[in-house]
Formats: sequence, C-alpha cells, structure tokens
Amino acid sequence: MEASSSGSISAVTGEKAKTHKPEGRDDLQVNRLETQIWIKPDIEKTDVDFSEILNAIQEIAKDVNIFFDELEGVNSPSKDDDSLLHHGNLTSTSDDASRLEVVGEEVPDKNKANGLYFRDGKCRIDYILVYRKSNPQTEKREVFERNIRAEGLQMEKESSLTNSDIIFVKLHAPWEVLGKYAELMNVRMPFRRKIYYLHRRYKFMNRIEKQISRFRGWLPRKPMKLDKETLPDLEENDCYTAPFSQQRIHHFIIHNKDTFFNNATRSRIVHHILQRVKYEEGKNKIGLNRLLSNGSYEAAFPLHEGSYRSKNSIRTHGAENHRHLLYECWASWGVWYKYQPLDLVRRYFGEKIGLYFAWLGWYTGMLFPAAFIGLFVFLYGVTTLNHCQVSKEVCQATDIIMCPICDKYCPFMRLSDSCVYAKVTHLFDNGATVFFAVFMAVWATVFLEFWKRRRAVIAYDWDLIDWEEEEEEIRPQFEAKYSKKERMNPISGKPEPYQAFADKCSRLIVSASGIFFMICVVIAAVFGIVIYRVVTVSTFAAFKWALIRNNSQVATTGTAVCINFCIIMLLNVLYEKVALFLTNLEQPRTESEWENSFTLKMFLFQFVNLNSSTFYIAFFLGRFTGHPGAYLRLINRWRLEECHPSGCLIDLCMQMGIIMVLKQTWNNFMELGYPLIQNWWTRRKLRQEYGTQRKTSFPQWEKDYNLQPMNAYGLFDEYLEMILQFGFTTIFVAAFPLAPLLALLNNIIEIRLDAYKFVTQWRRPLASRAKDIGIWYGILEGIGILSVITNAFVIAVTSDFIPRLVYAYKYGPCAGQGEAGQKCMVGYVNASLSVFLVSDFENRSEPTSNGSEFSGSPLKYCRYRDYRDPPHSPVPYGYTLQFWHVLAARLAFIIVFEHLVFCIKHLISYLIPDLPKDLRDRMRREKYLIQEMMYEAELERLQKERKERKKNGKSYHNEWP
Repeated sequence: MEASSSGSISAVTGEKAKTHKPEGRDDLQVNRLETQIWIKPDIEKTDVDFSEILNAIQEIAKDVNIFFDELEGVNSPSKDDDSLLHHGNLTSTSDDASRLEVVGEEVPDKNKANGLYFRDGKCRIDYILVYRKSNPQTEKREVFERNIRAEGLQMEKESSLTNSDIIFVKLHAPWEVLGKYAELMNVRMPFRRKIYYLHRRYKFMNRIEKQISRFRGWLPRKPMKLDKETLPDLEENDCYTAPFSQQRIHHFIIHNKDTFFNNATRSRIVHHILQRVKYEEGKNKIGLNRLLSNGSYEAAFPLHEGSYRSKNSIRTHGAENHRHLLYECWASWGVWYKYQPLDLVRRYFGEKIGLYFAWLGWYTGMLFPAAFIGLFVFLYGVTTLNHCQVSKEVCQATDIIMCPICDKYCPFMRLSDSCVYAKVTHLFDNGATVFFAVFMAVWATVFLEFWKRRRAVIAYDWDLIDWEEEEEEIRPQFEAKYSKKERMNPISGKPEPYQAFADKCSRLIVSASGIFFMICVVIAAVFGIVIYRVVTVSTFAAFKWALIRNNSQVATTGTAVCINFCIIMLLNVLYEKVALFLTNLEQPRTESEWENSFTLKMFLFQFVNLNSSTFYIAFFLGRFTGHPGAYLRLINRWRLEECHPSGCLIDLCMQMGIIMVLKQTWNNFMELGYPLIQNWWTRRKLRQEYGTQRKTSFPQWEKDYNLQPMNAYGLFDEYLEMILQFGFTTIFVAAFPLAPLLALLNNIIEIRLDAYKFVTQWRRPLASRAKDIGIWYGILEGIGILSVITNAFVIAVTSDFIPRLVYAYKYGPCAGQGEAGQKCMVGYVNASLSVFLVSDFENRSEPTSNGSEFSGSPLKYCRYRDYRDPPHSPVPYGYTLQFWHVLAARLAFIIVFEHLVFCIKHLISYLIPDLPKDLRDRMRREKYLIQEMMYEAELERLQKERKERKKNGKSYHNEWP
C-alpha cells in the first residue's frame, strides 16, 4: 500500500551530459565550453558571444591550476598519521580547513553534540569509513586518503570509544565538490515551481463530481492517508527539475547551499568519488569496493540522521529528523493501515529501495480483491456444504466398505468414516473453484500490467524517465582472470579484458550441468519423502493410540510436510553456496550481470525446492498405484501411497497451508528477529562495560557502526521471499483459495517489519538509483504463465470437478437433459467406486483382519476409487468406458482452459497501455513549459549582460536580442 505521489518533471536542459573518467584525475581532460541558448522557433541563428569564450578560457586555466595543486598534494608527505588520534577527540586532517566560511562565528553546540558534524559543527558528515590500526594495509589506505583530499573532500579521524583499535574516518564534501560532481553525474535538482493546470470539463461531469463530493462528506476523511502536516515539504516533488549545471546555477532554487543537496544525494556523490580514487599504482588499483574486499577498510556507510526516537510527541513538537519521521509514519505498528510515505522513503533510502516498497505496497493492495474472492469461494463452500450431494452420500455410506490403503496393518474401513474429509474437501473443491482459477490467472496479468503503469508514474515522479545507468565497471575478478587478453570497448573506446566465446560457452555448460545436478538432488529429496510416507502410513496404522491409528493417513501427511519443510530450509543453505560457486565460475563481466545470474539460479533452486513436493502431491500421488491385487511398488518392495477415499485434494491443501505458514513465519523471524537479537546483544555488552549514561552519549557514527549491515545481496532476500509467495498464491490457488488471504495478512506485517528493519536495525544503505525491479519482473511473468498451466491440471486431474461433470451429463439421473444440478449427482459416489474380490489380494498385501467386525462374517468384496470392471467380468479389473470418457474430458478441459485464459491474458495486456494517457499529456505539456521557462531565463540573462556592457561603455555588433 503506497501513497500516490505528486509528480515532478523530467526536463531537458540545454546542457550536454559530461562523462567522468573511472581512473579519476590521472589524465587531464578539458572539455570546451558548449552553450546552448534556448530560442523561439522563429529565430534560427545567433552570433557568438566572445565574452563567453573569454570566461571559458579563464575557467580552463583555473581548472589546470587546481589540478597541478592537487598533484602536489598527492606527492606531499602523508598527513593521516595515527599518532594524531585521541580517544573521543576529533582530529582534523583536512587541507581545506581554511576554506570554512565565517571563521569568527560561534560554533553551534547542537551540531557538535548530535554526532552528525565535524568538530567545527558546520561541516556535515557525508560518509564514514572504518578500519583497524592493526590492519597491515596501511600504505594503501594512506595513498587512498591522500587522493581523497586531492579530490577536494574534507576528512577527520577519530578512534572508537569502545575499542581504540577501531578508527572512524569522517568525510565531508564542500559545495564546490558537490556542484562539480553533481554536474558530472547529471543529478536532477529543482529549478522552478510547478504550474498546475486543470483539464477542461463538461457541465455534466462537474455535476457528477459535485454529487460524489457531497456523498464523500458523509464518509470518514480518508483514514488510510497520512496527515500532510506531519510530512515535510518535499520541494523536488513540487518543482520542475533539470540536471544540475554550475553555469546555469542561477536557474535553480537555492535557499541554502548546505541543504540544497539532501543527505542521500551528498552520500551518493561522495561514494561516486570514492569508487574512482586510486589506492595503488596500476590500471585496476582503484575504488573503495576493492579496499573493502581486501580488508583495508572494515566498513563504509552513510550516517543515519540521528535517533529514531524522541521524548516529545511528533504531533506537538514535530519530527526531530527524517529518520524519526519515517519511524513514526512508516515503521510504527500504529500506522499499519495507512499508505506508505514513498516520497520520504525515496528521499532517505534512494530510488532502488523506494521502488521495492512501492512494488510491495502495490502487490499487497492488489491482493485485496484476490483475498476477497478466495474467501468468498471458501464461504460459498461452507454455505453449500449441507446441500452437497456427494458429501451427503459419503456420510451416509455406512454399508460401503473400502479396501485397506496400505499393506497388512491398515484395516478395512467404512466410507462414512471419511465424512469429515469429504466436507473439508468441498470447502475448497466446489462449483466456484473453476471461476476462481480463471480469476486468479487474469488477476496475475492485471497485476503486472497495472504495475507497469504504476512504475511509469513513479519513474516520472522521481525523475527516472530519462535516467540511464552509467557504464558499469568491470568486476575485479573478471579483470584478474582475463587481463592478458584485451579488446576495445565500443562505448568508451578503451581497451578492456575480454572473455573468449569458447571459454564463456564452456563455463555456461558447466554451470547448467551444476543446476541440473542440484535439481536432481531436490528430486532425490522428494523421493525420500515419498518413501517416508509409504513406510510410516503402515506404522501409524498399527499405532497404539486410537486417534493416530484412525487418522493414519492425515498423520502421515502432516509429519511428511513438517519434515519436508526442514529439508527445504537445510537445502536452501546448500543452494546459496552452490549458486554462489556456479555464478563465480561463469565469470560475469559486470556486477549487474553477476546479480542477474545469481538471482536466476537462486530462484530456480528455491522454487524447485519449495514446490517439488507440492507438484508430487498434486499430480502424482495416487495416480500410478495400480489396483488391489496388482499394486505398483517402489523397488518391488514398497507399495505406492494412495489417496484418501475423499480424494487427494485434502493432502494438497495441507501441504500448501503448512508450508506457507511455516515459511512466512520463519522468514519474518530471520528478517527481524535475528538482527534484533544481535543488536540487543551488542547493546547489552556496551551497557555492562560503559553503563547506560555513557552509551547514550555515543556519537552517531559509533551507534550506526554497532547496527547490522544490510545484506550482502542487497534487496535479493526481500524480493525472493515475495516472488516465492507470489508463486504459492497463483500456481496452486485452485486447490487452496485461502492462499491470497494468507499472503495479504503476511504482507501487511511484512511492510512494517521491513520498514522497522531498515529504519532501526540496519545501517543506512547507500541511496542507489534504479528504473524498475529488474529481472524479477520477467520471473513474475514466467510464474503467471506457469500458473495457468498448473491450475488447469489441478482442476482437471487433482479435483473431482471433471468426473462429476461427466457423470452429471452422461451417466447420472439427468443424463441427456443438459442439467448438472445437485439432483443430477445422485449415485455419483457409488459410480466412482470399483469392486474388488478380497480373495484376490496378494500375500504381502492381505490385511491382518478379515473384516468380520462389520457384518459378523468375513468380507467377500471391498471398494476402491477407480473406474474398473468387476472381478467376474470377461476382463477382470479392466478400465470401463466411463474411465475413457473422464480422461477425454480432462484433456479437453486442459486445452480449452489454457487457450481461453491465455487469450484473455493477451487481450488484457493489449488493452492496457503501459503509460497512462494523462501522464503522457503531462509529460508533453511540462516539457513544453520547461522549454519556455529556460528560454525566458536565458533571454533575461542575456538582456542583463547587454545592459551591463552598455553601462561599461562596451558594445558589440550584431548583438541579439
């Protein structure tokens, strides 16, 4: 559930995007000044303004001087000597201390105390690096930090209050550095307030809107929306934005240079610089990530904006900071029913995390209709239970004796003993099941199509329409492996390591073989579960307790599901290591390729691991068992398990219900419970060593360092959990209509758990940008296609929908009349059971009891679920004509159902455009308005310059305007 965001503009300015060399400042590249004057269409030419060229030459000379000054700074002696450090004392090592503005001004005490600023209380901490003095990589760190200062970043160091071996390096980016790199990175910033306009409406529509607004007056005032007074004024959402340009700085809305770039943007710019700073001589010795991987630095993270708790109420005193605001309006359990403040989430955590929560909220909101319809199907089964002819006949069949379901120890049983299971089966397998399966197939398509529209709106609101990912850096492992063979990059024009096609194919083949082997391991685990079910059903049938002995099949299914869940969780740990090994074996070129490959493998492993047993129960359990007297056996020893007399659907429901509940409970515990326990243990140790008062006085960097880092795979675990849940919700939903309801309840909790984890338990992640959810969207589409096929087979094969339909139209009392009501189902149970002669039992299958407890004499015949001829027919136990009719109807239903649903899905995909029409119109109109604004601003600037030249007595010919 998310709040609808007010849009911001995707603007096109006259500035050409500049590229930044990955090697940092090794080669001096001076770009000539390129200005583009926004003019009206009727003006085609403009003369060159020589003053602009003179200014450009001055800027170039200035940049050259700065560059050589920085080269001198790189060659100067090291200034980060650890002997300058003192416990609890900030020691500045910045070369730019003289650049501080307003030297004589009093330092704010509040900024000093909150741990978010340097010692002077004015320079805000934008990034934290952590290392240990005992680490031997001292030389690399010194070179790296000298080059950081050469880039213009200011630096201070301080030792930890709890461990003198831990050193915190605090980094601050001055305005000049922020402006320079914001222009290089094309960071979009607000430059003009938005002009909102209303569409022209007809009188009839105005009347309808008045009536609707009058009706809304009787309703509550939108309780799901957040109070706008508690949310800060997010300026960039009410302004047109454009890529920042220092030459056009007068166009942008700058009230305060210290707050013009928000904290997330400042940290992103600093991280961009750190990724391009060298730490050693060599072509590839560059970037913070390599220093983290080789242990030179222990951690690197941006700071949280203070504490998430406050002694004062947010309603009376307002929020202390954005973290406190997010905790109160997003991560608190008291606001579970409200929309998410997505704009604030994006501003604090970045677009990538904001898109995850936007998708999770959209998915949760779309689960409401699915959960409602699923609950309706279940309640329909409850209300029609007393009118169901099939369950009535089962409950009244006291004279029908069923054959034993296992060898020797399982007794004969009355069909009426399965009355409860027949009623429970009707709750899930009733007349509304087919409709619900079609609805869920269509729902999956509508969900994905409308998410594309929602993503387009979010991308527009968050200025992601024109954003393109930078050319990614090559992974260090790839460089080390293929550094001897190089070729020219067609984009950058620079030589880079190259992987031969034959080498790549061989690695992919080995990786695919590994995937196939692990899938075989899953199948082997399922085979072990099958053997367990076959063996234990006989054991439970001979159990001492009557409750277990009389419900041996249910006990077998329940324990098998729990054991299967434990195997699933153990294999998941193994699969992660195998997927990591296979992905590294493939040697992907970039980080995004590595992430996509790893994501696909982990999804395949966990999807097969989680659903293999469910596929077995749905499509194989009880299908290939043979018949009494000629059972099929595993390794000629164990008799295959049969379905319950009421059918196999009850086993499938138990499998899905138990796995879904246990999996979601375990995931929620591991996501929140594990970090909570770790952070609690850390706080407990600090309390014991330093006391409660000393602990509260720790600076912010110390508090954040003691928090848990974000997962190494980023949002992978969060996405994977939800995608697997989406599979459970759609693939076998025909057998378990309550799956969407369970998913909805879990997701309402999941949103707040994830929010609480991000705000309170994890270090602040780096604000990253992204346009969509990546490879996960393709996986969702694949699951949507698979769900159509599986639900068709569940209805046709697993449930009794098709046999009942064939009986009603062909063999029942209404045969040939075109009716299929409950009265047409009279005699269905007897027609679906075949007769077996007890004397035809095999020696190893013959039960220990002779059934004399039912009629006083040994039984001669028993019944079993199948369509076979009686024992005295010309072909004993051969298939009847009704069996072939049912089989043909099942195949026909699968074909018709799949083609019909796929046609509906493609029609919906065609009818729903990816971009809303009103959004397209807004983009076109605002692009036009931006061009007009930029033209007016440029014209105003040129007119001012012309007036100034006239005052100074200077004049040029052919001036315009």
